[in-house]
Amino acid sequence: MTDLTVRFSAVLLSASIVVPNLLCSASAEEISTRIVNASNFGAQADGRTLNTKEFQAAIDATPAGGVLQIDSGQYIVGTLKLKSDFELRLMAGAELLGSASIADYARDIVGAVEAPAFDECLIYAKDANNLKITGEGVINGRGTRESFPVNIDGKLADRPMLIRFVDCSNVTFTGITLRDAASWCTHMVNCDNLIFKNVTLDSRVNTNNDGFDLDGCKNVLFEDCKIHSGDDGICPKSTTGRIFENMVVRNCRITSHTSAFKCGTSSAGGFRNISITDCDFSDTRMGAIKLMIVDGGVLEGIRISNILMNNVEGPLFIRLGSRGRQYTAPTEQVYATDVKSEGAPVGVVRDIHISDIRATIVSDKPERCGIMISGVPGHFVEGVTLENIQISYPGGGTEDQANRVVPEHEARYPEAFFFGTLPAWGAYVRHARNIKFKNVSMDVRSPDAREDIVLVDVEDFVQH
Repeated sequence: MTDLTVRFSAVLLSASIVVPNLLCSASAEEISTRIVNASNFGAQADGRTLNTKEFQAAIDATPAGGVLQIDSGQYIVGTLKLKSDFELRLMAGAELLGSASIADYARDIVGAVEAPAFDECLIYAKDANNLKITGEGVINGRGTRESFPVNIDGKLADRPMLIRFVDCSNVTFTGITLRDAASWCTHMVNCDNLIFKNVTLDSRVNTNNDGFDLDGCKNVLFEDCKIHSGDDGICPKSTTGRIFENMVVRNCRITSHTSAFKCGTSSAGGFRNISITDCDFSDTRMGAIKLMIVDGGVLEGIRISNILMNNVEGPLFIRLGSRGRQYTAPTEQVYATDVKSEGAPVGVVRDIHISDIRATIVSDKPERCGIMISGVPGHFVEGVTLENIQISYPGGGTEDQANRVVPEHEARYPEAFFFGTLPAWGAYVRHARNIKFKNVSMDVRSPDAREDIVLVDVEDFVQH
């Protein structure tokens, strides 16, 4: 067990963490010799010159435990490949700008199994340990639709991510600003011991602008971060069969056009031991919190508390489905209604405790409102407790909506509004057992013909 792993174990139980410093034991003279400046390798800070070769030469020349320092200015680059025992430090006023040409992005890297159109990326690392990206500067993908359209000639076009690390450990992001990816912003695959502290992410210039996608990672901390994403804000995934586990998110502000926090959609291995506390998930469309297993994994040990949700469309979506994707080859997402299970057995969703939530639901789309907790026939969501919850809904539901039968959509891509308007204005629970609502207060601001709570195939429901 590494020293940092021990420290992360302590993080899950306390509010303290010690961020490793690659230079902490060096003398002043040693530190000066370990700081490399990109300008010394011919990098031009003019916002016009492509500097990929110059930056890569500077990275390769930085000694173990050293720092590549980027001074104020705008530097255009294509794919940069980082290495172990390395810090990329962007000083105030420094801005790394992604090239607007897809030809400047490397193809000889590990891609994205569930989004092969996003295989390229700006900053890349594979099998690297002790990596840091720090400073007051900006990494800007410049990923607008004009530079990186979603489709070309009717086919999905390549759009680079901003950052992808694969099989890395002891990774720290501190103080940095990440901006305007052409697709996902940050993609961590099978990485351990990740710290994101005081990071600002602002990416809403293209489709699929996820903030942080973390696939099969272990020991993850988000603290004091500000995330403004076009798609999912923080999104644990599990395509490799490796369980994503041991995550702490605290004191973060997330706004999103899609969801603030989402486990899934990809969920072959599953998610375990996740703690989210003292966060603001306001100004979020389509759903603030989504917890899902649809590809055969296990989701358990989820603790969420003290969350503010103002101006959101849906407060909570918990889904156990049977899509059954096995991720044996790169495959784009499928959103059709008439899909069949792809073969993996139905997984498990259990042991979820959510407390101290204050939410105001604002939407003119009734299919996006309401809590939904649903398994599939013969497979129950189990052991969910909602406690000390206050939610204000817009209301306005009709008699026809009150009598509506919700489709099962067992194998369909899991999105709450795909099920249509629910027959309950507050919470719809189906195929579930051992569900507790403790001090859950919900109201509507306009008259609503639907019931507040509707239960279908539910065992051991307790409300008090």
